[in-house]
Amino acid sequence: MAGKAAAPGVGILLVTANVGTLFDDTENLQKNWLREFYQTVHAQKPQFLSLHCQEVGGKNYEASMAHVDKLVKDLLSSDAMKEFNRARVYLDENYKSQENFTALGSFYFLHESLKNVYQYDFKAKKYRKVTGKEIYSDTLESTPMLEKEKFPQEFFPESKSSRKGFIRTRWCITDCAFDLVNIHLFHDASNVIAWESSPSIYSGIRQKALSYVLNRFSGMQRDMKSQNPSLQHGTSVTDHRFEKVPFFVFGDFNFRLDLKSVVETLCAKTTMQTVHAADTNAVDKLVFRESENDRKVVLQIEKKLFEYFNQEVFRDNNGTALLEFDKELSVFKDRLYELDITFPPSYPYSEDSSQGKQYMNTRCPAWCDRILMSHSAKELLLKSENDERIVLYDHIGPNICMGDHKPVFLSFRVATGAGKRCQHNEKIYRETTL
Repeated sequence: MAGKAAAPGVGILLVTANVGTLFDDTENLQKNWLREFYQTVHAQKPQFLSLHCQEVGGKNYEASMAHVDKLVKDLLSSDAMKEFNRARVYLDENYKSQENFTALGSFYFLHESLKNVYQYDFKAKKYRKVTGKEIYSDTLESTPMLEKEKFPQEFFPESKSSRKGFIRTRWCITDCAFDLVNIHLFHDASNVIAWESSPSIYSGIRQKALSYVLNRFSGMQRDMKSQNPSLQHGTSVTDHRFEKVPFFVFGDFNFRLDLKSVVETLCAKTTMQTVHAADTNAVDKLVFRESENDRKVVLQIEKKLFEYFNQEVFRDNNGTALLEFDKELSVFKDRLYELDITFPPSYPYSEDSSQGKQYMNTRCPAWCDRILMSHSAKELLLKSENDERIVLYDHIGPNICMGDHKPVFLSFRVATGAGKRCQHNEKIYRETTL
């Protein structure tokens, strides 16, 4: 920490990572991932580190349990993390409970130089001092130190085994309170269906789910079905259980580019061939060919195929020319803020450990992995003397295979006493530890 000892405020590092593919190739991918993650921690030198993971355990969770345990052990005991003397790990491992299982994992690490950090107990409605290292798993629903929920099935009826949901924790650092929300929203199930309309139907599903979360955490609304089963799911009433504080929500939002607009731009001078399924007559495949040049195939789209002839368009200048098609967050501009994106689309990268920069031809590359914040949280980001924010918003492992998602991070500093002061009970602070 010597390099940043004189820097003002407290250094915060937020990281989001969909780690589903790490458990398919632990020998290569997981080693690469950990090495690049540790290098980022070393470079940013945070005092408070939050790592939000999605798809912990991958597709075959039961078979991957040992690999999950090893990843957690590495994160808690590696030399790279030895200066973090307190930690909280929350793993949703209860895969047998499909009604509640989200496969989310939230990791929080506190550097030895950071004093007096408190975490909120949602049941007791009090902050408790954080000491030691502890891991919580299985039935997180009974853990008072967080709120967890899987999205209602009717939000995404097309997916029978969806594991999408969120976990919220609340923290008090330098007497500043804020929420950290780990989130995983719904994906595009079919490229063909996503192409059919602008915006796509999947965009609307994600919008509904994110609105559901924001309403829960805005201090205004919550779902009351658990208290009154006769209510329709999604019924909301005024909720003043918890004080409204600034929040950061980061995870795999599965935000996609407006596919219809992207295709119209990339294939402006082509002709389209539509292939129908023999049994249902539904559109099965789209082929875009140049009108000349021997009718060269420019783009092919199927349910899980997006094969464009020139991937450089997604990498050139970090893909910034495509940001105009990244529209899903615009609906929330009055409620959420994001720093400018200067890194290439974070998904879907090749899982070949020798192909660190290559995209898979499964989906149109997009900025799925994001770190967003409330406008009140934006005000916590410390400004430098020249009035520029001391922040870095970037991705991890640009040249290294990290699985199909590149982790994304936000590094910043919070001024002492910034934002809303924690409403706490001094006796609880002194006597209660976690």
